Amino acid sequence: MFILKFFISVLVVILPYSAWAQAGITPEKQVLIDRVLSLWPVENLALAMAQRPAFDALQQSRAALQGRVTAQKQETVLKELAGEVQKFLDEITPVVRQVAQQGKPQVLSPLLDRNFSETELRQLIDLLESPVKKKFESLAPQLEKSFGEHIAAQAGPTINPRLDVLSKSISTKLRAAALVPQ
Repeated sequence: MFILKFFISVLVVILPYSAWAQAGITPEKQVLIDRVLSLWPVENLALAMAQRPAFDALQQSRAALQGRVTAQKQETVLKELAGEVQKFLDEITPVVRQVAQQGKPQVLSPLLDRNFSETELRQLIDLLESPVKKKFESLAPQLEKSFGEHIAAQAGPTINPRLDVLSKSISTKLRAAALVPQ
């Protein structure tokens, strides 16, 4: 039993480095690449990609219901759909996160190896670990909110009437299409 546990522990240590052995990445450079990958939450991109269709479907449902059912019925249906979307997201998020975590080294390590020297990787790590970067990221939601409010206030009077016209045009065409027998 001890030998089996030892063998497994050796494999756990060796297997992650088999990629650099095959790709010709030096162990020192692989350590740097692994550090970059640990600091870079690229899996969030995968999650956003997987979640986008569900959010789009919910948004399209909202538009399809608008003007076709009462506000109360619309709210009820949208709450039900939001529950289904949340269930979907709860189911797919762990799967996508796991696939992203597993694929991250396989896909990104060779690209980082080919495109960055060890010196550049160290600089990238310094950038990703920078206290200024972390401070900026913590302030980003407030910056984005303030900027969004500014854009809405300045461009809203021009955009909103056009958006209403577009929305009514889409609703009219959807209603007309729904009334035409196939």
